[in-house]
Amino acid sequence: MRVRVLKPEPGPKDPPPGPSADVSGHAIDTLARTLWGEARGESVRAMEAVAAVVMNRVGRARDHGGWWWGNDVAAVCRLPGQFPCWDPDAPGRLGLLSVTAADPVFAAAQRIARRAVAGLLDDPTGGATHLHRAGANPRWAQGRSVCAEIGGFQFYDDIE
Repeated sequence: MRVRVLKPEPGPKDPPPGPSADVSGHAIDTLARTLWGEARGESVRAMEAVAAVVMNRVGRARDHGGWWWGNDVAAVCRLPGQFPCWDPDAPGRLGLLSVTAADPVFAAAQRIARRAVAGLLDDPTGGATHLHRAGANPRWAQGRSVCAEIGGFQFYDDIE
């Protein structure tokens, strides 16, 4: 099996001025919170696979000049309906917003997010852009082929 390497998060062409313009820091934090919110009970490999889905979406958007799911890590993670941990009424939303590196799972999520955003994370999903929990049967997955099963997730690479 050929190992795919994820592309790094693109930086803005003209970064916004000022000290709060840490674009990659925002991407890392958003991705780490997404990993913690969606996969905190999973293995490191499963968290890496969720990160790969986000980065594959970012890469697809970059390759096509934009995509419906967003063009950067924060937009992809926070698009309503895509990663439920970001939904305003999500049960763990307060924890998602307040978790710190003192939580060992969040610290691991930060390490994974740093590697993913820098383009240093192998893609264990083979290019997946979608996932769901094993046992769920979302309408968008009906008739589609699972390209990878990692931890408690099923991954798909044939959905636009």
